[in-house]
Amino acid sequence: MNHTYVVIMAGGVGTRFWPFSRTNNPKQFHDVLGTGKSLLQQTADRFEGICPKEHIYIVTSAEYQQLVKEQLPYLSDDQILCEPVRRNTAPCIAYAAYKIAQQDPEANMVVAPADHIILKEEEFRDTIRIALAATATQDILVTLGIQPSRPDTGYGYIQYIPDSNNQGIKKVKTFTEKPHLELAKQFVESGEFVWNAGIFVWNVQAVRKAFESYMPETAEIFAEGDEWYFTEKEHSFINKAYSLCKNISIDNGIMEKAGNVYVVLSDFGWSDLGTWKSLYEVSEKDENENVTDGTHMLYNTNNSIIKTPKGKLVVVSGLEGYIVAEFDGVLMICPKDEEQKVKEFVADAKNHGIHFV
Repeated sequence: MNHTYVVIMAGGVGTRFWPFSRTNNPKQFHDVLGTGKSLLQQTADRFEGICPKEHIYIVTSAEYQQLVKEQLPYLSDDQILCEPVRRNTAPCIAYAAYKIAQQDPEANMVVAPADHIILKEEEFRDTIRIALAATATQDILVTLGIQPSRPDTGYGYIQYIPDSNNQGIKKVKTFTEKPHLELAKQFVESGEFVWNAGIFVWNVQAVRKAFESYMPETAEIFAEGDEWYFTEKEHSFINKAYSLCKNISIDNGIMEKAGNVYVVLSDFGWSDLGTWKSLYEVSEKDENENVTDGTHMLYNTNNSIIKTPKGKLVVVSGLEGYIVAEFDGVLMICPKDEEQKVKEFVADAKNHGIHFV
């Protein structure tokens, strides 16, 4: 029996990718790269050969259940785990782990976000297999670490012990969440740090034990569901369970505290596609270093990303390093270096009662 399972987290709103990503149709359900497939579909396809399709589980917001069904029609209702409210990644992972363990106590699971880009998919699968081989027989928690190409302040960093080696994985020493620039520079220069990709691998017994040790309240909540998972009463149980859960990430709740955390050093063309700038960095550029999608006439415009509807001609002149993005009634023009303000734009729009968020 194949004991490998994949859990894809697809419940986020992706606010930093507004106006493309909206509350009712966030970025994971869009064909962001123009490949003909959404980010969610690409993520699910990426695990072909890793596990059978009936072992793929999607954790998402209840409001996106229909979108998931439309994009991944081969999933059964039991494979779509609907969260009644957003409570960050720890409850999301606990729900999936406890449900899968109820069906297969020997399950070995991969947890991955739905909105990441992986450019070298075969290298990615090889990396996942290294991690799965290690977690199949050991009580360890494994994360994937990306070799940093620059001192980026938007990523978490993992420090590992260079001379430690256990079946191709390294022992983790520390986690640091989004350091300031000077610290990020020191991390990259030291050669002992990698970016935290937010992709995890462990067996269900190891992660349940971690929840019991570091998040006992969460463990107790989801353990109570063992008699309800895969039954018609699961939905009402989960509604109650989430009302009791704290809003906390798996990194803060477990990974930063546990002593049995390891990392696989990885290089498979990864981007978390969290922002317009990250999309710019992974996209093909023209002779003026512009990334374009739509119908455009550009004059004296460089180092910009312009993504607009194909049925509308957009003329741009004199821009250097800008984001020009239009989708479904909203046009945003913003310097690339100020992309962190996108969250402010969305918050201000909400405060003004503007319903384009």
